[in-house]
Amino acid sequence: MTRMCQDELGRCDFLDVLEEAVLRHRPVAVELRSGETFIDRVVDVVTEQGDDFAVFRSHDRVPVGEVLAVTRAEPSTP
Repeated sequence: MTRMCQDELGRCDFLDVLEEAVLRHRPVAVELRSGETFIDRVVDVVTEQGDDFAVFRSHDRVPVGEVLAVTRAEPSTP
């Protein structure tokens, strides 16, 4: 998986990337707009009061607008 940047994909396609990460149960490397980075599993993507949030296994949930990019954190296996 290459680096998937929200600004390049657009919000709807980026939400699809996050939802695929939920289905695959694989950790992703997350880059926030603040510059913070971490590796975690996305367990859900939810919409509350018109705002989308990425829910992570070990980190606090993050508004999707604050996520700049994600990449696969480990190599894929065939």
